[in-house]
Amino acid sequence: MDAALIVYALNLSAIYALMAIGISLLWSSIGMLNMAHGATFAVAGYGTLVIGNAVLPGIDSLFHGWAALGVIRLAVLLAAGVGVGALFGLVIYLLAFLPIHDKANFAVRGMIVTLAINLATVQTLLWWFGPRQQALPSVFGFGRLTLLGIPVRYDQAATIGATAVLLGVALAWLRYSRKGLEIRAMMQNPEGAALSGISVRRTALPVMAVTGAMAGAAAVLLSQTVYVSPGAGAMPLIKGMIIALLGGLGSVPGAAVAALLIGTLEAVTGVIPFLGQRMVLLVQFGFIILVLIVRPRGISGLLDETRK
Repeated sequence: MDAALIVYALNLSAIYALMAIGISLLWSSIGMLNMAHGATFAVAGYGTLVIGNAVLPGIDSLFHGWAALGVIRLAVLLAAGVGVGALFGLVIYLLAFLPIHDKANFAVRGMIVTLAINLATVQTLLWWFGPRQQALPSVFGFGRLTLLGIPVRYDQAATIGATAVLLGVALAWLRYSRKGLEIRAMMQNPEGAALSGISVRRTALPVMAVTGAMAGAAAVLLSQTVYVSPGAGAMPLIKGMIIALLGGLGSVPGAAVAALLIGTLEAVTGVIPFLGQRMVLLVQFGFIILVLIVRPRGISGLLDETRK
């Protein structure tokens, strides 16, 4: 595997990790599979598009000639995507969690409600913005830099670096903050956490916001190379789901490892002559099926045993 392919695999893995860890974190903490995670991705993409078109011209004129202009533009777009994604996560919390979290069969009800939100959101975006794909304002340009002798495009370096920082902040928040401690208690033993006075409602609120912010960050980073469209969240949702399943639904470290495996597998499959990009999904699903046959709970899926 040459160096460029390694960088491409890490770039894919970084974006997929943001989606998969959000899905896994939601399931492990509040027992909800968010089928509207793809809608969050699309809404964050369009929100960033609108905010970027409104704000970036003023920033370009204000900081014209500055060497750090590209970094400032990236920070603005990331802040917009993260903010819009977090707000849409709160909308999902109000519509799909609060009304049904204490009802029977919450997991199934949650899937149905969030799927309905996803469909309604896609149709609303189609009505408002139309079916045409649109490009986010360019941030990185087309240059390359060299790291340890490996040529890396600006967009790849920024994607990998920004993802590492965002995931590091999220994991540090989960590990060291009081709210993070409450969320980890919910992940390990929901009944025991409830008996200790940890409110499911108050715990779910920041979880929905953080996972929505992750989807928003993924939308900004991925939309620098692909276009924004009403259905743009479908493939990231599918990839996030299968990576979360491969890693072990409920395991955040497992989701990170699975994202690295799937990103590498996609990069390698795409350059094999008799396979190519058209066979990527088939190869990925075949790999996941084999892993789940050998290890049904995924790479590090210990959630079922923990809950018992």
